[in-house]
Amino acid sequence: MPRPVSATIPHQLGAEEARRRISEGFGNVQRQIAAGPLSAVAFQPRWEGNRLHLEGGALGQRITGRVDVLSDCVRIELDLPEILAALAERITGKLTGETRKLLEKK
Repeated sequence: MPRPVSATIPHQLGAEEARRRISEGFGNVQRQIAAGPLSAVAFQPRWEGNRLHLEGGALGQRITGRVDVLSDCVRIELDLPEILAALAERITGKLTGETRKLLEKK
């Protein structure tokens, strides 16, 4: 049974600019995650409006997730298999930190 983990990252960019930054920076976020506890994970991103669907796998396990880009925040939800649930906090922390960097005012 998958274990859902989530994080909300506030921003002041508006949905369009936040989506653009996430879209352009997703490759970097994925590289940062792969440098940590999920070195073998490869996500396949797919946009549907302002929702980014993520599908991938690590250690023979399937990982799915969603990134909802709203006008004032980004909501990240991952569904982790039980075998990876012990890493949930590290995974969510890394994903949140890298996404927050993309959303910082420049």
